[in-house]
Amino acid sequence: MRRLDGLLRRSRIWKYRALSTCERVSGSPIVVQPVLFLGDGAIVLGRNVEFGWRTSASFHTGYCHIEASKTTSRIELGDDVQLNNNAMIKSEGPGIKIGTRALLGSGVTIYDSDFHELHPDRRRGGQPKTGAVELGENVFIGDHVLILKGVRIGAHSVIGAGSVVTTSIPAGVIAAGNPARVIRTLSREPAEDRVTAPR
Repeated sequence: MRRLDGLLRRSRIWKYRALSTCERVSGSPIVVQPVLFLGDGAIVLGRNVEFGWRTSASFHTGYCHIEASKTTSRIELGDDVQLNNNAMIKSEGPGIKIGTRALLGSGVTIYDSDFHELHPDRRRGGQPKTGAVELGENVFIGDHVLILKGVRIGAHSVIGAGSVVTTSIPAGVIAAGNPARVIRTLSREPAEDRVTAPR
C-alpha cells in the first residue's frame, strides 16, 4: 500500500510540474504535495521550503498554487518556510514576501492585488489597487486565512484560523477575526501560549 501511495503521489507531483508555466523559479523545494508554479514573474524559494503535509486534509486531492502573474511580479519564500496543503499565493502587483521559518496552515490564500477595479463602471479593464504583502520571520498563519493586498504581519505573530487580514498586524501578537484584529500580545514565556502548528 505504501508503495502504491508513493507512486500515485509522485505521478501527481510530476503532472503539476509539467503543467507549470513559470520559467523564473529559483530554489529546490521539498515537494510533498504537488505545486503549480505559474506566471511570467519570478518565484524565489529559499533553502528547505516545504510544500504540503501528508496527514492534513486534501493531501491526495489538492495542490499548492504559486503564481507571479506579470513580468514585474515577485514571490519570495525565505528559508525553512512550510506551507500546508492547498496554499494559494498570487502576485499581480508589487510582490509577496514570506520570512524565514514561517508556518502557513492548509488553505491559506495571499494576494497583493484586488485583480479588478472596484468601481462598477471600471470593474472590467480598469486599474485594480495593489500593495506589497510581507510576512515577517517565524509567523504562524492558521488554516484558511485570507491575507489581502498591502498587509504586513510582524515577526513571530499568529493569525487565527479563518481570519481575513485586511490591515497590517504588528510583531509578537495574536490576531484573529474578519477583519483580523489584535487579541493579545504573545507571552515571553513559551509555555503560556502553547500555540501548535496545524498538521
